[in-house]
Amino acid sequence: MHSKVEAYFAKKSEYNPILERLRELFLKCGLVETYKWSLPVYTADGKNIAGLGRTKNYAAIWFFQGNLLDDKEGVLVNAQEGKTKAMRHWRFTDVSELDDELISKYLREAVTKSKQAVESTKSTRPLLVPDRLSNALQADQKLADAFDSMGLTRQREFCEYISEAKRSETKENRLHKVIQMLQAGKGLNDKYRK
Repeated sequence: MHSKVEAYFAKKSEYNPILERLRELFLKCGLVETYKWSLPVYTADGKNIAGLGRTKNYAAIWFFQGNLLDDKEGVLVNAQEGKTKAMRHWRFTDVSELDDELISKYLREAVTKSKQAVESTKSTRPLLVPDRLSNALQADQKLADAFDSMGLTRQREFCEYISEAKRSETKENRLHKVIQMLQAGKGLNDKYRK
């Protein structure tokens, strides 16, 4: 990962001085540097906050949830009008355009809004337990206790896994898999979590 980021910054471009200074600002703001989609991406609490990129015409900061930012300065542009709803970018063509304080303010706001968006989603989205799973939980107290001990995210994953199946046979097969995982104390997507 580190070598890919370094290779990106080492590639010759007239916009390298801009990107290097932005990189310093991102790291000073406490963001974690990663590499995704062939670009340096900066995260906070595992959430994508912003990326750095260059084209032949400019260098840019890409805010993944830029639509949530107040953008009182009017510097953000929709990344792909008509295609993206959330992503916004801020373009630069010269180092003299960089306002460290303003950029840091936007980064801090992006981190705050990202956390608020996650909390808002968590608190407003109801847990819909499919009938098959609900019946199985009511029939077996140990199973119900195992389900209740799972976090809301894991509970939601189990419910959606069963609900998204089209055929009744598939729903039943998925229910059996969920029951086995609950009995083993495992979440559906635990292998993908760090």
